[in-house]
Amino acid sequence: MPGGVVVVPIQGGNEAPKATYHGEPLLVRRGGSGWVAVVGIPLSAKPGPDAVEVEGRSVAFTVQPKRYPEQRIRLENKHQVNPDPTDEVRIAKEQALIGPAWKAWPEGLVPSLGFRQPTPGGLTSSFGLRRVFNGEPRAPHSGLDIKAPSGQAVRAPAAGTVVLTGNFFFSGNAVFLAHGEGVVSLLCHLSKIAVKEGQVLKAGDLVGEVGKTGRATGPHLHWSLSLNNARVDPRLFLKP
Repeated sequence: MPGGVVVVPIQGGNEAPKATYHGEPLLVRRGGSGWVAVVGIPLSAKPGPDAVEVEGRSVAFTVQPKRYPEQRIRLENKHQVNPDPTDEVRIAKEQALIGPAWKAWPEGLVPSLGFRQPTPGGLTSSFGLRRVFNGEPRAPHSGLDIKAPSGQAVRAPAAGTVVLTGNFFFSGNAVFLAHGEGVVSLLCHLSKIAVKEGQVLKAGDLVGEVGKTGRATGPHLHWSLSLNNARVDPRLFLKP
Protein backbone atom coordinates (compact mmCIF):
# COMPACT_ATOMS: atom_id res chain seq x y z
CA MET A 1 0.00 0.00 0.00
CA PRO A 2 1.19 3.62 -0.43
CA GLY A 3 3.47 4.55 2.46
CA GLY A 4 4.07 0.89 3.27
CA VAL A 5 6.70 -1.71 2.51
CA VAL A 6 6.61 -4.72 0.16
CA VAL A 7 9.04 -7.62 0.50
CA VAL A 8 9.52 -9.08 -2.98
CA PRO A 9 11.23 -12.49 -3.46
CA ILE A 10 13.88 -12.26 -6.18
CA GLN A 11 16.38 -14.65 -7.74
CA GLY A 12 20.12 -14.35 -7.32
CA GLY A 13 23.33 -16.23 -6.86
CA ASN A 14 25.83 -16.19 -4.01
CA GLU A 15 25.99 -12.39 -4.00
CA ALA A 16 23.04 -10.07 -3.53
CA PRO A 17 21.48 -9.20 -6.91
CA LYS A 18 21.11 -5.54 -7.90
CA ALA A 19 17.48 -4.45 -7.77
CA THR A 20 15.77 -1.12 -8.42
CA TYR A 21 12.28 0.33 -8.08
CA HIS A 22 11.42 3.18 -10.44
CA GLY A 23 15.14 3.78 -10.87
CA GLU A 24 15.99 3.82 -7.15
CA PRO A 25 18.36 1.13 -5.79
CA LEU A 26 16.80 -1.25 -3.29
CA LEU A 27 17.87 -2.85 -0.05
CA VAL A 28 18.30 -6.60 -0.70
CA ARG A 29 18.52 -9.28 1.98
CA ARG A 30 18.75 -13.05 2.26
CA GLY A 31 15.26 -14.50 2.55
CA GLY A 32 14.47 -18.17 2.88
CA SER A 33 16.45 -20.04 0.28
CA GLY A 34 17.02 -16.95 -1.90
CA TRP A 35 16.87 -13.18 -1.75
CA VAL A 36 14.23 -10.54 -1.09
CA ALA A 37 14.03 -6.88 -2.06
CA VAL A 38 12.65 -4.59 0.66
CA VAL A 39 10.67 -1.94 -1.24
CA GLY A 40 9.40 1.33 0.19
CA ILE A 41 6.18 2.41 -1.56
CA PRO A 42 5.74 6.21 -1.79
CA LEU A 43 2.53 7.86 -0.64
CA SER A 44 2.02 9.05 -4.21
CA ALA A 45 1.91 5.48 -5.60
CA LYS A 46 -1.26 4.42 -7.41
CA PRO A 47 -2.84 1.12 -6.38
CA GLY A 48 -2.46 -1.67 -8.92
CA PRO A 49 0.24 -3.63 -10.74
CA ASP A 50 3.85 -2.59 -10.18
CA ALA A 51 7.29 -4.18 -10.46
CA VAL A 52 10.91 -4.10 -9.39
CA GLU A 53 13.77 -4.51 -11.83
CA VAL A 54 16.35 -7.20 -11.03
CA GLU A 55 19.35 -7.23 -13.35
CA GLY A 56 17.26 -6.71 -16.47
CA ARG A 57 14.21 -8.72 -15.36
CA SER A 58 10.91 -7.40 -14.04
CA VAL A 59 9.43 -8.96 -10.92
CA ALA A 60 5.79 -8.01 -10.50
CA PHE A 61 3.86 -7.21 -7.34
CA THR A 62 0.65 -5.33 -6.54
CA VAL A 63 0.23 -2.09 -4.61
CA GLN A 64 -2.84 -2.44 -2.41
CA PRO A 65 -5.10 0.61 -1.82
CA LYS A 66 -4.95 2.58 1.42
CA ARG A 67 -6.99 5.66 2.34
CA TYR A 68 -5.58 7.77 5.14
CA PRO A 69 -7.72 10.07 7.32
CA GLU A 70 -7.75 13.85 6.95
CA GLN A 71 -6.18 16.35 9.34
CA ARG A 72 -7.07 20.07 9.41
CA ILE A 73 -4.49 22.48 10.85
CA ARG A 74 -4.71 26.24 11.44
CA LEU A 75 -1.43 28.13 11.07
CA GLU A 76 -0.99 31.76 12.16
CA ASN A 77 2.00 32.22 9.83
CA LYS A 78 0.31 32.45 6.42
CA HIS A 79 3.69 32.19 4.66
CA GLN A 80 3.96 28.60 5.91
CA VAL A 81 0.80 27.83 3.87
CA ASN A 82 1.40 30.01 0.80
CA PRO A 83 5.09 30.96 0.59
CA ASP A 84 5.87 34.31 -1.05
CA PRO A 85 8.37 34.57 -3.97
CA THR A 86 11.32 35.09 -1.62
CA ASP A 87 10.31 32.02 0.36
CA GLU A 88 9.98 30.02 -2.87
CA VAL A 89 13.57 30.85 -3.79
CA ARG A 90 14.73 29.67 -0.37
CA ILE A 91 12.66 26.47 -0.62
CA ALA A 92 14.11 25.66 -4.06
CA LYS A 93 17.67 26.05 -2.76
CA GLU A 94 16.88 23.84 0.21
CA GLN A 95 15.34 21.14 -1.96
CA ALA A 96 18.58 20.99 -3.95
CA LEU A 97 20.32 20.02 -0.69
CA ILE A 98 17.58 17.78 0.69
CA GLY A 99 17.07 15.70 -2.47
CA PRO A 100 20.50 14.02 -2.35
CA ALA A 101 20.21 13.48 1.44
CA TRP A 102 17.16 11.24 0.92
CA LYS A 103 19.24 9.10 -1.48
CA ALA A 104 22.32 8.80 0.74
CA TRP A 105 23.96 5.36 0.68
CA PRO A 106 27.09 5.47 2.91
CA GLU A 107 29.60 2.73 2.20
CA GLY A 108 29.80 -0.07 4.73
CA LEU A 109 26.65 0.75 6.70
CA VAL A 110 24.13 -2.08 7.03
CA PRO A 111 20.80 -1.02 8.57
CA SER A 112 19.30 -3.26 11.25
CA LEU A 113 15.70 -2.36 10.27
CA GLY A 114 14.83 -2.31 13.96
CA PHE A 115 14.42 1.25 15.27
CA ARG A 116 13.81 2.89 18.63
CA GLN A 117 11.49 5.88 19.07
CA PRO A 118 13.79 8.94 18.91
CA THR A 119 12.17 10.68 21.90
CA PRO A 120 9.54 9.64 24.46
CA GLY A 121 5.98 10.82 23.92
CA GLY A 122 2.63 10.05 22.38
CA LEU A 123 1.86 10.30 18.68
CA THR A 124 -0.12 13.44 17.85
CA SER A 125 -0.17 13.15 14.07
CA SER A 126 0.05 9.82 12.31
CA PHE A 127 1.86 8.99 9.11
CA GLY A 128 -0.09 9.49 5.86
CA LEU A 129 -2.69 11.98 7.08
CA ARG A 130 -4.17 14.02 4.25
CA ARG A 131 -3.41 17.50 5.57
CA VAL A 132 -5.41 20.69 5.06
CA PHE A 133 -3.67 23.89 6.19
CA ASN A 134 -5.97 26.88 6.71
CA GLY A 135 -8.54 25.22 4.47
CA GLU A 136 -6.08 24.43 1.64
CA PRO A 137 -5.08 20.82 0.81
CA ARG A 138 -1.36 20.11 0.96
CA ALA A 139 0.96 17.09 0.70
CA PRO A 140 0.15 14.18 3.05
CA HIS A 141 2.03 13.84 6.31
CA SER A 142 5.19 11.90 5.53
CA GLY A 143 6.28 11.02 9.06
CA LEU A 144 5.27 10.61 12.68
CA ASP A 145 4.79 13.52 15.08
CA ILE A 146 5.78 12.77 18.68
CA LYS A 147 4.44 15.15 21.32
CA ALA A 148 7.22 16.22 23.67
CA PRO A 149 8.31 19.32 25.59
CA SER A 150 10.85 21.77 24.22
CA GLY A 151 14.37 20.78 25.20
CA GLN A 152 13.69 17.05 25.56
CA ALA A 153 16.52 14.95 24.16
CA VAL A 154 16.18 13.53 20.63
CA ARG A 155 18.32 10.46 20.03
CA ALA A 156 19.36 8.45 16.98
CA PRO A 157 16.70 5.79 16.28
CA ALA A 158 19.45 3.54 14.88
CA ALA A 159 23.12 3.77 13.96
CA GLY A 160 23.97 5.98 11.02
CA THR A 161 25.95 8.83 9.49
CA VAL A 162 24.78 12.46 9.63
CA VAL A 163 24.50 13.48 5.97
CA LEU A 164 22.80 16.88 6.28
CA THR A 165 21.90 19.40 8.97
CA GLY A 166 20.42 22.87 8.72
CA ASN A 167 17.51 25.22 9.28
CA PHE A 168 14.89 24.71 6.57
CA PHE A 169 11.71 26.60 5.70
CA PHE A 170 9.27 23.79 6.46
CA SER A 171 11.35 21.44 8.64
CA GLY A 172 13.06 24.05 10.82
CA ASN A 173 16.22 22.76 12.47
CA ALA A 174 16.67 19.31 10.96
CA VAL A 175 19.04 16.36 10.85
CA PHE A 176 19.20 13.75 8.09
CA LEU A 177 20.70 10.48 9.34
CA ALA A 178 21.61 7.78 6.80
CA HIS A 179 21.42 4.27 8.25
CA GLY A 180 22.80 2.49 5.16
CA GLU A 181 21.53 0.98 1.90
CA GLY A 182 19.14 3.86 1.18
CA VAL A 183 17.49 3.91 4.62
CA VAL A 184 17.37 7.51 5.92
CA SER A 185 15.77 9.24 8.93
CA LEU A 186 14.76 12.90 9.13
CA LEU A 187 14.44 14.38 12.63
CA CYS A 188 13.12 17.93 12.55
CA HIS A 189 11.54 21.00 14.20
CA LEU A 190 14.44 20.80 16.66
CA SER A 191 15.27 23.65 19.05
CA LYS A 192 18.92 22.58 19.04
CA ILE A 193 21.12 20.44 16.78
CA ALA A 194 23.87 18.55 18.63
CA VAL A 195 25.60 16.82 15.70
CA LYS A 196 27.63 17.77 12.63
CA GLU A 197 27.60 16.51 9.06
CA GLY A 198 29.82 13.47 8.64
CA GLN A 199 29.46 12.41 12.27
CA VAL A 200 28.88 8.67 12.84
CA LEU A 201 26.29 7.87 15.51
CA LYS A 202 25.30 4.79 17.44
CA ALA A 203 21.66 4.04 18.27
CA GLY A 204 20.71 6.25 21.20
CA ASP A 205 23.34 8.94 20.63
CA LEU A 206 22.13 12.52 21.16
CA VAL A 207 21.02 14.24 17.95
CA GLY A 208 19.42 17.40 19.36
CA GLU A 209 16.49 18.71 21.37
CA VAL A 210 12.75 18.93 20.71
CA GLY A 211 11.49 22.30 19.49
CA LYS A 212 8.94 24.01 17.28
CA THR A 213 11.05 25.49 14.47
CA GLY A 214 9.78 25.55 10.88
CA ARG A 215 6.14 24.74 10.09
CA ALA A 216 5.02 23.68 13.56
CA THR A 217 2.11 24.70 15.78
CA GLY A 218 3.84 23.62 18.99
CA PRO A 219 6.82 21.68 20.34
CA HIS A 220 7.10 18.17 18.96
CA LEU A 221 9.43 15.89 17.03
CA HIS A 222 8.70 14.98 13.42
CA TRP A 223 10.39 11.72 12.36
CA SER A 224 10.35 10.60 8.74
CA LEU A 225 11.83 7.29 7.60
CA SER A 226 12.74 6.67 3.96
CA LEU A 227 13.58 3.54 1.96
CA ASN A 228 14.73 3.85 -1.66
CA ASN A 229 13.78 7.57 -1.55
CA ALA A 230 10.18 6.74 -0.53
CA ARG A 231 8.83 7.94 2.81
CA VAL A 232 7.25 5.04 4.70
CA ASP A 233 5.49 4.62 8.04
CA PRO A 234 8.22 4.49 10.74
CA ARG A 235 5.94 2.38 12.96
CA LEU A 236 6.61 -0.56 10.63
CA PHE A 237 10.19 -0.68 11.93
CA LEU A 238 9.78 0.22 15.61
CA LYS A 239 11.05 -2.41 18.01
CA PRO A 240 8.39 -3.70 20.44
